Amino acid sequence: MASEFSEFVDARVGPRGSLENLSQSEIEKLLDTGQGGLYPLFRRCALAVLNSGAPTDNAKEIFDRYRDFEIRIVRHPWGVKLEMQHAPAAAFVDGQMIRGIKEHLFAVLRDVVFISNEIVASGRFDLSDSASITNAVFHVLRNARLLDHKVRPNLVVCWGGHSIDAAEYQYTKNVGYELGLRALDVCTGCGPGAMKGPMKGATIGHAKQRIQHGRYIGVTEPGIIAAEPPNPIVTQLAIMPDIEKRLEAFVRLAHGIVVFPGGAGTLEEILYLAGILLEPENRAQPFPVVLTGPAASAPYFEQILRFLAGTLGEAALERFTVIIDDPPQVARRLVAGLETVREFRRRASDSYNFNWLLKVRRDFQLPFEVSHETMRALHLDRGQPPHELAANLRRAFSGIVTGNVKEFGIQAIEARGPYELRGDPGVMRLLDELLAAFVAQRRMRLPGSVYRPVYRLVA
Repeated sequence: MASEFSEFVDARVGPRGSLENLSQSEIEKLLDTGQGGLYPLFRRCALAVLNSGAPTDNAKEIFDRYRDFEIRIVRHPWGVKLEMQHAPAAAFVDGQMIRGIKEHLFAVLRDVVFISNEIVASGRFDLSDSASITNAVFHVLRNARLLDHKVRPNLVVCWGGHSIDAAEYQYTKNVGYELGLRALDVCTGCGPGAMKGPMKGATIGHAKQRIQHGRYIGVTEPGIIAAEPPNPIVTQLAIMPDIEKRLEAFVRLAHGIVVFPGGAGTLEEILYLAGILLEPENRAQPFPVVLTGPAASAPYFEQILRFLAGTLGEAALERFTVIIDDPPQVARRLVAGLETVREFRRRASDSYNFNWLLKVRRDFQLPFEVSHETMRALHLDRGQPPHELAANLRRAFSGIVTGNVKEFGIQAIEARGPYELRGDPGVMRLLDELLAAFVAQRRMRLPGSVYRPVYRLVA
């Protein structure tokens, strides 16, 4: 039960569906507030989940507002409960925590504990080795029960901005509706905007087709979850250890990908995907990717294609299909592409629910620790293979996202000023044009504030 006052709630809740038992050592780790304990990480992720639906995407603002929030594990003979103080009242209705939020909260607990004990501390995985990293991603997803679905390929990953305008948001719902009508399931980064719209549309399409067990999968990571808390439609949630493993989880799970308009984070995803698809070992593998948006968003995609062609070459464009203002055609393209994927994996004896054959190099797997020094040291010139340049450009946009929305990035920019990005004049010119277009289109602006660039380009 919860006793409500103002915008804060004190409550005690039991688990729902994700985790009911913890060992004594796991509880001790979760209650340890020191550097080696899990409490700071668990608290941040839990607060983000409880803040689902809030109007702000500024992590610092969220953590400042609920700076007195506390959460602790309470052991009972039948399992564990979570006891909270100063929790966001919006997570409760008539004194009871909303069911979906409770499921997400215990999914956070499940993944934080599993990653700490089974992935990091167990010694089973060499997280500097490419194959071992992929195995770690597989085990996190399997533990979260995301790989239990045993049917022909039907999962479409949708990427796009969390802060898009009303017309673009409606378009994402329209595309999701068409996907749902064709019995396709949806996986997104689980937040608002282009991550929520396709799921919302798919629920209607599934309902019309009387599909009762449609999947709405959300994949996130601790650094971004406060700015993009899970939306209420997500029925299966997984928290990956970092952004690189989150991105690998997307491409291993996906049978096809739809990219909607967004900002720096969406371009980070596009560059990640372009770099993987440009990998020589992946050229024969079918992987349908559609870039789409309403008619007014056409200039956004034109700018991105110009940037990709100028930096990675025309070959990068061959792996993408652009469809403007035509949701049914997007869905039809995915249906046809997924049939090709099914046939390829059937012939290759690869799993339908986890793409083992996709080659993902270490450059795309190792975590990029964003700092002023690492951003300045990025190798941004065209004298390297396109997939390597894509990896470095991806890191650059990861840094821009960090400076825009992640708590430690915002604090670093406030203390030391913008990150510097250096490279050859051609790449810097294309990067300058693209980022300027994003700012002009208000794609790098937090709600209610004027955008102050977190980057400075140096040729």
